[in-house]
Amino acid sequence: MSSQHRTGSRRAKVLAVTAVGITSALVLSACTPEMKNGWLPTERDTTNHTSRVIDLWVNSWIAALAVGIITWGLIIWCIIAYRRRKGTVGYPRQMSANLPLEVFYLTIPLFMVLVFFYFTDRDQQAIDARDPNPQIKIDVRGKQWAWDFNYLSGNDISESVYESTQQVPLNGQPIDKEKLPTLYLPVNRSVELELNSRDVIHSFWVPAFLQKRDMIPGKTNYLNFTPTALGTYDGKCAELCGEYHSEMLFRVKVVTEQEFQDHLAKLKAAGNTGSLGSEYDRNPNLNEKK
Repeated sequence: MSSQHRTGSRRAKVLAVTAVGITSALVLSACTPEMKNGWLPTERDTTNHTSRVIDLWVNSWIAALAVGIITWGLIIWCIIAYRRRKGTVGYPRQMSANLPLEVFYLTIPLFMVLVFFYFTDRDQQAIDARDPNPQIKIDVRGKQWAWDFNYLSGNDISESVYESTQQVPLNGQPIDKEKLPTLYLPVNRSVELELNSRDVIHSFWVPAFLQKRDMIPGKTNYLNFTPTALGTYDGKCAELCGEYHSEMLFRVKVVTEQEFQDHLAKLKAAGNTGSLGSEYDRNPNLNEKK
């Protein structure tokens, strides 16, 4: 057997083993919960929107991977099929144009972009749609570097109450999460968060909910969702807002309806009736406009 044949045979074995290894890794990883959720920081059905976001994310990656495999395969095939062979002299035969191929290269990517746009726009509109009559309405106000929660009267809340929180400093010690500002939400009840800022731009972000929205001085943004899983979820400001931005942390507790009403009663008993509105904002530009 010639050395060239032995080298080719060895190369083929290496390629075959590599292909089997990559395929096995992909198949095995596809069985994990992390893979099914696209390695996102949550699980399906944490809110009524998380499954939709996960499906869009995972399916987009599957489509992108399929396109990548086809593209890589065509590139490798062209490298092998049209390589310069031993003994070849001069330039290969030149092609001036191939209209059908050029039309194909134009229409297929355009079709793919339109498909991606359709599904993204469909899901974005469903997620951002405002509920005309939410069961729970909460005015969330970000401030350097804490949060005010105004539970507004209407439907499931008989009387407006509020909770004003303070910044919890990070001093190199483990964080006592029980001291973090905590927003209470009842499970399986539609919620609308009115997001406002008292000073500079902040951003309300609960990673497990897969939703994030900026809080802009003078403008109210909204988040509408229904929490569907009991639990406590970490949140933070996701917009650089000053020296202690990293300390602008909070939690969201999704509790039963009774626990939610008990929390409201506790705030009322403490004298926190009414709401802390824009009168406590301190943006100088807004004050000038007033």
